[in-house]
Amino acid sequence: MIIYGKEVLDSLDQLVNPKHTALLLVDIQNDLVSPGGFEDKQGYDLSACRGIVPRVRRVLETARNKGVMVVHTQMTYFRQPVVDSPVLLRARLIRFGRPKGETGKLHSLCIENTWGWQIVDELAPLQNEMVVKKNRFSAFHGTNLDIILRSNGIKTVVIAGVVTNGCVLAAVVDARALDYYPVILRDCVASDKRELHEASLVIMSYSYDVVDSKEVINLWQSGGDNRVKTHKRATARKSV
Repeated sequence: MIIYGKEVLDSLDQLVNPKHTALLLVDIQNDLVSPGGFEDKQGYDLSACRGIVPRVRRVLETARNKGVMVVHTQMTYFRQPVVDSPVLLRARLIRFGRPKGETGKLHSLCIENTWGWQIVDELAPLQNEMVVKKNRFSAFHGTNLDIILRSNGIKTVVIAGVVTNGCVLAAVVDARALDYYPVILRDCVASDKRELHEASLVIMSYSYDVVDSKEVINLWQSGGDNRVKTHKRATARKSV
C-alpha cells in the first residue's frame, strides 16, 4: 500500500519475506523454561513455557533452511549485582516476593555462564547466529540489537519466546518504536500466568500482527507465494 506517499507492507507474505526478516527468540533459557531452573524451583507452572519449545524449534529450523536471520536473546545478570538498579530490585520483589532468610539479598536468575543462563539445548544457537545479552526486559534497551538489524536491512522481526507479558511484550513495543514491523507468533510465546499471557495477546493484537507459527512456516516454505492478508485490512484501507 502507498499511504501519504510511503510504501507500507500490506500482507503477511510481504512482512515476513526472508530477505528483510529476522527471527527473534526471546530468553528461552533454562532458568525460565526448564525443569530444575530458577522459576521451576520457585514453584511456577512452566508447562506453557516448556510447551512452546517444540513449536519454536520448527520455526527455527525453517528459518535456518530459508536463510532468515536468527537472533537469540539472553537475559543476563551477574553474581555481583552491578546491573540491578533499585527499580529492577523492587520489580523482582513484587514478582517473587520478599526472600526468606538473610536480609538484603534476593535470589538470582540467569547468572552469566551458569546452566540456568544458557539457552535450552533444543534451540542452541549456531555459530553464525547472533546472541544478544540483555540486562533489562526489552531486547533493544542497552544492547546492539538495533544496529545488528539495521546493518542487515531488516524490516520485520518475527518474535517468539518468554514471557508474553514481560520480555516479549517489551521487545514488541520497542521494535515498533524503532520502526520495525513486529510479527508475534501466537503459539510460540508463553507465560507462567495464563491470564497475563492472554491479556498480553489481546493488547498486542490491537496494533500488531499476531499469527500462528504455521502461517509463517508455510510462507517461508512456499517462497512467499501464498497471499495471506493481515488482520483489519479492509477497515484500515477505508480509514486512511
